[in-house]
Amino acid sequence: MTDNKKIRAGIIGGAGYTGGEMIRILLHHPDVTIAFVHSRSNAGEPVTKVHSDLYGDTGLVFCSEINNDIEVLFLCVGHGEAKKFLQENPVSESVTIIDLSQDFRLQKDARFGNRVFVYGLPEYNREQIQGAENIANPGCFATAIQLGILPFAKAGILQEVHTTGITGSTGAGQKLQQSSHFSWRANNIEAYKSLAHQHLNEIVQTITALQPINKPLNFIPWRGDFTRGIYITSYTKCDLSLPQAYNLYNTYYSGHIFTHISSEMINLKQVVNTNKCLIHLEKVDDNLVIHSAIDNLLKGASGQAVQNMNIMFGLPEHQGLKFKASSF
Repeated sequence: MTDNKKIRAGIIGGAGYTGGEMIRILLHHPDVTIAFVHSRSNAGEPVTKVHSDLYGDTGLVFCSEINNDIEVLFLCVGHGEAKKFLQENPVSESVTIIDLSQDFRLQKDARFGNRVFVYGLPEYNREQIQGAENIANPGCFATAIQLGILPFAKAGILQEVHTTGITGSTGAGQKLQQSSHFSWRANNIEAYKSLAHQHLNEIVQTITALQPINKPLNFIPWRGDFTRGIYITSYTKCDLSLPQAYNLYNTYYSGHIFTHISSEMINLKQVVNTNKCLIHLEKVDDNLVIHSAIDNLLKGASGQAVQNMNIMFGLPEHQGLKFKASSF
């Protein structure tokens, strides 16, 4: 496929962590060419000045203007910034938008002018994604938690879930804050936003659409002493035996190439630098314990956004996303 037949992509917010991962993925995607990388604060500077890991891979320069000579636009911006950007920068309705903020994830917020955003969790919403014109990419914690409990909700047997999850420092974004300093993170963990994390609303929206349940989730997130990845442990009352639970999960995910059910205990290094989600189940008395792990910048952000693009444009779902975990 020649460049003029490739999907032309624009990236907004290219100086951040998710923007950097988006550039890295698309540079090596066989069916995409990057038309521009937008960053107001770095306009005119080489992309490699910010993302030094891309030295030798690209000569792209950050720009401060956008153009509509593209097929897809990735909004790799902070929460509240996507809507603001679209208000200030007219984007042709012929351009597909994939937004990585939380601005359009909830149904009450899913419309912007004539645009309608579809919630982009392929393991839940693949058919709608195939016919979508715009995507609201799920949150990182929301992705890891939902993939752990979707099969139960789909079967209508989910009971109240208690969840803890730990995330790396990149989950807080690139803007410097006290809890992202090395001296704070090293040899340290901390709970935050207990039972009030911003991803709860989108999780509840998905779960209750599959199974009406009064209180589906209690979630306590943690900041961890590492840079990337999310590890979730959830538990819920369950009448199924462990083999029955594994059969339910294997059946649900049989057609989904990035989510894998492991009979062995999983760990974070198995998924970092991949677009995978790994899930392991345990049965303890009448509780089912569900462990799920993802890379927050890939399956939890830029990788899943490209997965959604692949589905929308009729490409193989794994295109450009065949990464090996850095397990040692």
